Amino acid sequence: MIVTKQNSLRLAAVATVSVLSLGLAGTAMAATPAAHPAPATQHAAVHAGITAHSSASSVRAWQQFRVTGTTTGLKAGSKVTLQQKQHGKWVALPASAPTARNGAYSLGVKLGLKGVNELRMVNGNTVSPVFTVTVR
Repeated sequence: MIVTKQNSLRLAAVATVSVLSLGLAGTAMAATPAAHPAPATQHAAVHAGITAHSSASSVRAWQQFRVTGTTTGLKAGSKVTLQQKQHGKWVALPASAPTARNGAYSLGVKLGLKGVNELRMVNGNTVSPVFTVTVR
């Protein structure tokens, strides 16, 4: 190829436009993540949680009472299960309920273990605060 003054100017112009395009593209790509956060970081702030309340703080043995509460961060229809602390270990009781669309749940419970019963609701690794019901 013969290098003439016209070819040199053309080559210089193409090189300049290429460098400017790469610089602008790099700047635009660097700004893109800040302008549009990744979906994973948007949903990371949502934490699952369960609340639980007993309709009675004291009941007779085998007298029914209700445990109600709400969940956040769980899918509608997720099952929450009642656990009771027995001899220092949490034991799942045969009492569970599905969550409604708004996260609410309600279940009837009968306990026979006399004394102060420590209870909580669970769904997988999501656990409610402990509440107590005294059975007399």
